[in-house]
Amino acid sequence: MILTVFMCFFANANAQNTLSGKVTDTNGMPIAGASILVEGTTIGASTDFDGGYILKGNFSNTATLIFSYLGYKTQRITLTGQNEVNAQLEEDISALNEVVLVGYGAQLKKDITGAVTTIDSESFEARPNAKLGNLLQGQSAGVQVLSSSGKPSQGFSLRIRGTNSINTNSDPLYVVDGVPTTDTRSINPGDIDTITVLKDASSAAIYGAQGANGVVLITTKRGTTSKPKVTLDIYSGFAQVWNTLPVLNGEQYQDLMTELGLTPPGGWESYTERTDWQDAIFQNGLSQNYQTSVSGKTESTNYYISAGYLSQEGAVRSSEIARTNFKINIDQTINDWLKVGSRIAYTEYRDVDVNDNAAVNQGGVLLGALTTPSIIGVFNDQGMFTSNPFQNWENPLASTDGLEREFRSQRFLGNLYLEAEIAKGLTYKINYGVDNNNGIFDSFLDPFRTGFGVAIEGQSINNTNKTSYYIVENTLNYKNIFGRHDIEALVGSVNQKFRFENSTIESRGFASAAVTTPNAGIPFNSSANKSERTNGSFLGRINYSYDDKYLFTANFRADGSSVFGPGNRWGYFPSFSAGWRVSNENFIGDDSFISDLKLRAGWGIVGNDQIRPYAYLGLVGGGANYPFGTTAQSGTFPASLENLTLKWEESEQTNIGIDIALFDNKISFTADAYIKNTTDLLLDAPLPTSTGFSSAFQNIGEVQNKGLEFSLNTVNINTDNLSWTSGFNISFNRNEVKALAGSPLFGGSIAGGRGEASITQVGEPLGVLYGYIFGGVDPQTGNAFYIDDEGNSTFTPEEDDRTIIGDANPDFYYGITNTLSYKGFGLFVFLQGTQGNDILNATRIETEGMIDAKNQSISVLNRWKQPGDITDIPRSSFGNSDNSRVSTRFIEDASYLRFKAITLSYNLPQSALQNINMSNLKIYLTGENMFTITDYSGFDPEVNAFGGSNTIQGIDFGTYPQTRNVIFGVNATF
Repeated sequence: MILTVFMCFFANANAQNTLSGKVTDTNGMPIAGASILVEGTTIGASTDFDGGYILKGNFSNTATLIFSYLGYKTQRITLTGQNEVNAQLEEDISALNEVVLVGYGAQLKKDITGAVTTIDSESFEARPNAKLGNLLQGQSAGVQVLSSSGKPSQGFSLRIRGTNSINTNSDPLYVVDGVPTTDTRSINPGDIDTITVLKDASSAAIYGAQGANGVVLITTKRGTTSKPKVTLDIYSGFAQVWNTLPVLNGEQYQDLMTELGLTPPGGWESYTERTDWQDAIFQNGLSQNYQTSVSGKTESTNYYISAGYLSQEGAVRSSEIARTNFKINIDQTINDWLKVGSRIAYTEYRDVDVNDNAAVNQGGVLLGALTTPSIIGVFNDQGMFTSNPFQNWENPLASTDGLEREFRSQRFLGNLYLEAEIAKGLTYKINYGVDNNNGIFDSFLDPFRTGFGVAIEGQSINNTNKTSYYIVENTLNYKNIFGRHDIEALVGSVNQKFRFENSTIESRGFASAAVTTPNAGIPFNSSANKSERTNGSFLGRINYSYDDKYLFTANFRADGSSVFGPGNRWGYFPSFSAGWRVSNENFIGDDSFISDLKLRAGWGIVGNDQIRPYAYLGLVGGGANYPFGTTAQSGTFPASLENLTLKWEESEQTNIGIDIALFDNKISFTADAYIKNTTDLLLDAPLPTSTGFSSAFQNIGEVQNKGLEFSLNTVNINTDNLSWTSGFNISFNRNEVKALAGSPLFGGSIAGGRGEASITQVGEPLGVLYGYIFGGVDPQTGNAFYIDDEGNSTFTPEEDDRTIIGDANPDFYYGITNTLSYKGFGLFVFLQGTQGNDILNATRIETEGMIDAKNQSISVLNRWKQPGDITDIPRSSFGNSDNSRVSTRFIEDASYLRFKAITLSYNLPQSALQNINMSNLKIYLTGENMFTITDYSGFDPEVNAFGGSNTIQGIDFGTYPQTRNVIFGVNATF
């Protein structure tokens, strides 16, 4: 009898049950793929295309069901004997439950074990942005945006946890909606939804050979509402240089030239003009932007369609860009197991560059504005651009107005994917992406108004380049929950191919300026080349979580590349990381002030293959002429040395970190420490001349980066009418060359043959400045003296007396944001800066050298003139650069704190919008670079004459400065 009663009770408690229902979001839209699990068992199901599910198994009539989906709050429902259970899931807006994009998938932020930063669209919308780099600068610890100039056409260089290489590219890999790319200029920031930065090797190793410099994952927008949403964003503004440099006026220039023993043809009375050349080349730049989009989602379709146009005229005469963008994103659910979609972007881009980083005698516009004397006008009596009275150095408008130049490109970037659930928890996905770019550069040198143009009767150059790329990815993803065990596994393959084509034709001898294309002149020079490279890869990943406390991730990727030798063509890149969510342990109660606490540690190896195609081969060059009798015949010659052992650069990185959130997530803090060693550097190293070659690619050298990163975000006030949030991040990175074959490497030659200004050597960081130690000015002779390597004063130092005189790497860099809103008003303040970095003001070498007929800075008014003068400005000395060597005299502190953006906005109340059928209308006023706190005496401390060079940094040589911008805009939503 007891046994019978027990069996009946057991049958009632765990009978074979069947449940059904539907899972939707708060808008009533079905959620496909949501998980339903009977708590304490392995019995579960997932929802179909319509959000429906059927659950079968032996479980109690009073069991608890757990409903969950990525990015939504988990819901628990206890059964009371019913056969139908519906659930409505709310979006989880908690920072800990954000969905974070990782390579080939997504995870909840609380489950991330690597060093990953996400910048969401709310940060983007706080200020207008024309460039992707603006979205990243100062927003993430460990991410340094290098804006080498303020040109509208200037791109940017990104350094994630320092510079890793000497010769090869140190920029990260950008992945736009699953398509890798290196070209970011044509990406429309208005289409971007989130940016995720994979900073350490444990998170980036899934990208293997392309992940050594970090990975930036860019996701574009999708539909978010069931009702179609139309947005319109319009802004207009103007730009100005925020700093000009005082130079000698006409009378002061005459005094200096007389001191140098120079008298102009016709005497000084023939030169009565007083032209302000900085005023002539600097202008009020104008910008305008139009962006519109329509988006929405239905039960089966999600769509986003946009178009945009941007036009900018720079603050330096003739500089400009224009960009037109079209974007279509579509996701279509076919049925409960099949989904397809595409991301398509088309861009037309145009820019006009300005010649900077060059002296006036090389056509440099900025230095031309400083060193062209004011005593001449723009044109002479013959209608030609005027030149310096003592030299044939044309005024800077010859470079801006006498040379027509334009770059245009058309780019198609897109992908098509298919995703199928072939079994419960098992998903197959194929992704096919392309990136095709056609670029054309045209220039025409005026044959009548410019000196060189007259000499060669005009010059027309047409350069065309085409790059094409495709990628095919096949992946299998398995995800399941077994009680307290949550596991996800990924395997896949990737195939990529790049093709490059380039051709140039140059003509001279133009009879007129009516037709500017090369066919109107006499052919002078031409060239054409093609190259291609391929990559094949296999990848895998396992994510494991136990009881939402103990987290583990392992990645592996094998990459093969055509650019390496046959014996080293494949590279293998593993990584491991683990996390412990301490806050989920029992000893931290639910009422604790600790909202979340996670410890992380990771290790991994990633690679770098960014060298030219065929680098390992001994190539044959063309265009060599060989004499046969009295006739020259074309021929070929060995152009490069073979190296069949050439292989990958490898970066091994270890990272430890902590994430903590306090007081119901009102305070969140992240800290990371890392050490990264890059070995087998791909270096185009010098060779002995006896080999017959000047250099060859070799695997030599090692670079180390190590550092600390800290991020703090706070919710200071959060009431119905008033909110205030703050963010602060700071990064410390130390870079060091650990090994380098042969002698040090020199670079950065500037300012009229005064030698190199940069050195790369073991024991020092990349980017150190090199030159002499300036001792002062001798009061008796007026000559500069220097300190030699033995500490003695000398007027004639040797090359061996040169030493390290500065470091362009900052001690730390940081970003500060504050966002306030009161009722409809909003205020966003963004500050960014660096501390402890040096800069070589090579502009001063040109404007304080006093060795030729160039105009000079007003600093030279304090120059030595007679015995006994006490000054730090040496005497003038025509044709002698001994007094203006590259030295500590021209090294300055480039630390700065810049108010990058200040935005004041107002959202009109809903009551005012009802009659005009708008759901939102915001007007805003933004000031960019409004204030800069710095001790630097040049145009701008943020620039670098050598762009994004790994080794030559911190040099200003008449470089186009960052500009101060004021922007007014309107954002409307219908």
